[in-house]
Amino acid sequence: MRVLDFLENWVNPYINYSDSDVPPNRIWPFMNSFFKPFRKIMALNVATSFATAGAEVFLIFYLGRLVDLISKSSPSEFWSNYAVELIIVVVFILILRPLIQTIDTALIKNAIQPNVAALGRWRSHQHVLKQPVGWFESDFAGRIANRVVQMPAALGDLVFQVMNAMTFTVAYMVGAGILLANAHPLLLIPLSLWLILYVALLRWSLKRVRPAARASSSARSRTLGFIVDSYSNINSVKLFSHTQRETDTATGIFESHRQTYMAENRIVTAMDAGLVLLNGVLIVSIVGSALYMWTNEITTVGVVASAGALALRINSMTGWILAALSSFFRSLGVISEGMETVAQPIHMQDVDAAGDLNLDAGQIVVRHLSHHYGKEAGGLKDLSFTIKSGEKVAVVGRSGAGKSTLVKALLRLFDAEKGSISIDGCDISTVTQESLRANIGMVQQESMLLHRSIRDNILYGRPDASEEDLIAAAEKAQAHEFILDLEDSAGNKGYDSQVGERGVKLSGGQRQRIALARVILKDAPILILDEATSALDSEVEAQIQATLNEMMVGKTVIAIAHRLSTISEMDRILVLDKGEITEIGSHDELLKLDGQYASFWKRQSGGFIGE
Repeated sequence: MRVLDFLENWVNPYINYSDSDVPPNRIWPFMNSFFKPFRKIMALNVATSFATAGAEVFLIFYLGRLVDLISKSSPSEFWSNYAVELIIVVVFILILRPLIQTIDTALIKNAIQPNVAALGRWRSHQHVLKQPVGWFESDFAGRIANRVVQMPAALGDLVFQVMNAMTFTVAYMVGAGILLANAHPLLLIPLSLWLILYVALLRWSLKRVRPAARASSSARSRTLGFIVDSYSNINSVKLFSHTQRETDTATGIFESHRQTYMAENRIVTAMDAGLVLLNGVLIVSIVGSALYMWTNEITTVGVVASAGALALRINSMTGWILAALSSFFRSLGVISEGMETVAQPIHMQDVDAAGDLNLDAGQIVVRHLSHHYGKEAGGLKDLSFTIKSGEKVAVVGRSGAGKSTLVKALLRLFDAEKGSISIDGCDISTVTQESLRANIGMVQQESMLLHRSIRDNILYGRPDASEEDLIAAAEKAQAHEFILDLEDSAGNKGYDSQVGERGVKLSGGQRQRIALARVILKDAPILILDEATSALDSEVEAQIQATLNEMMVGKTVIAIAHRLSTISEMDRILVLDKGEITEIGSHDELLKLDGQYASFWKRQSGGFIGE
């Protein structure tokens, strides 16, 4: 067990490495970036594969020798002359050969495969997490996850096929050639002709397997993405009575997956049929040639026996080799498809000399900011304004006015097409994204929670917080009491209970209060509130509003609101329309102006801005 412990921990898959925001976009350099830590183990594994193949060829050679010895000796002469030799061979078969094969298997199964997969997943996940939010919004979460998980597993399978099949095969064919040449050089002719035809069959087959495998892998990712999308939005499926519609759509996707899989298997079937024919030719030609030579007293009966055994062994081995090569190229297809996600350059990178944002006062200055998402209109148009340190500014406007775009720009979830945003005189494009967002706390209108415990979700705001700070934040968010009453299906209670995917086990108000507790615990100097109390009932909202007022003291605050009653006490109100600032001032000033904000105030029904 100590040997296995050593092999399993020979390479640490989570060790620090030289990361690149622009991974190799060609398959072999890409794979090499994952295999570098395993080069020594792989070299040793090549040696043990050659030794294993050599042991197999030796056994066939010795079978022929044993037949010759028996045919030329009486029993007494045989045991008298060759007993020691037989004992040595028995020791080799029972001790040395199993030891070589065990080391060979342990290297690939214990030292390489699981660690290659773990290293690949860890690095791929780390790389994907660096992508901007917009990158995730343009693809299925299920497809991204499938590629992050399956691509590294395919890397491990590929290493196994190379080490366990291809290396062994090369060594075995070399040994077989030496054995036949030693028996009689003419026996190399049928083996060489067969090898040429076998390579031709492989080239024909594998040229078609790789694109078919990639298409099948892509179809599998699309299928998984569709299923995850349906399950993640099961409430919508049920509320709109679209179970049958989802089933019908899934049928088409599943059928597409079936067709690509069948196309791949047709190639495998053709390969198998050709292989069976070739192997029949191999057996007949090698054994027939050996029999012909024995008949003419050119070789011994032992050569016939070893040649026949070798032909039968190659016959059984070639099917395994073909399956291994098919798996090899199938793995290449999975890796190639996975690279479409994992090998994409980071779409929004920190500049080379980016430093951390060190906030002093929290003043925000926006200068000529424009962003249209690559289009001619929409988004933001030439915004310029300043939010003083500790000032509380509300942003209002109709749907599509640019409020969310402005918030995303402040958080640098994208790089603006024109203009700049500075915090305390520092352009946010010149600091690290991590440090920027570490200084901003945000409560969204739709609060998403991680499928973890209540404790983990709140501590996401400040992982090193004490238990006392955790509970204090929950109490301020009016969440502590209902948290204590929670219990999940596994029996976890209170702060240890699981919230379900995206927090589905909690009500909207409960999720919002957990999200508030998380931001309270983070205690960032800049606070963004996007309808922070929208999911709360009136009684709880009044309590939370008092907490928010307390939170806002000494912070720079930006509040996005549709209910104007929640922002009338802000220092200033900024009105957006079609991406432009149309009005700016206090609540009273804007009412006196009798413009768009005043119109909103007069027309709002139930406290919401009319369309």
